[in-house]
Amino acid sequence: MFARKPIATISARRGTAAIELAVLAPFLVFLFVIAVDWARVFYFSVTIDDCARNGAYYLADPTVMGNSPHASSTQAALAGTNLSPAPTVVSASGTGANGEWVEVTVSYVFKTVTQFPGVPSSTTLQKTVRMAKASRLPN
Repeated sequence: MFARKPIATISARRGTAAIELAVLAPFLVFLFVIAVDWARVFYFSVTIDDCARNGAYYLADPTVMGNSPHASSTQAALAGTNLSPAPTVVSASGTGANGEWVEVTVSYVFKTVTQFPGVPSSTTLQKTVRMAKASRLPN
């Protein structure tokens, strides 16, 4: 009814699977490393975004500035981060058609875990947040 396969055919299939794994393993490891670096870039980008927002919020609201435990916008911006080395924080202010504004720019040099050809080993992540300055007294 059912014919048995010869033993030589079964061992040939096992050898084929081993060769396929040997060929695909470097590609799969490369994809894994790229995925890890992509996740790290995403995490660092979100962290830098939060730093810029915190620094701008500190400068934009005089009440926050007065009640904050931080002495400067740089300290306020870096308060929630554990990045090492610390990101660079630059603040500016000005007056436009809609009134006064403050701006905080946070930048960080991101380095990849490994060095692969075609993948940059470092890149600068930068985020700028501009907020309207709140008045001390309402209207």
